[in-house]
Amino acid sequence: MNEFRKFLEYHGMRLIRTSSGHEVWSKANLLRPVILQTHVDPIPIFIVKNNLRTMGLTMKDLEDYFLL
Repeated sequence: MNEFRKFLEYHGMRLIRTSSGHEVWSKANLLRPVILQTHVDPIPIFIVKNNLRTMGLTMKDLEDYFLL
């Protein structure tokens, strides 16, 4: 979970609020926010993929980040 948060921060995302067990992340050019459930660890792959799609990124971008 913390690794994905760092990935979000690396891509300019900011934690906007935490509400009812969910974190809401956003940045200026996104049409919709990225939502993370705080009570689920590890994050299910379908949630990671949906959030990457929202950010306009791919799994390859995520893999490359972890290879830095």
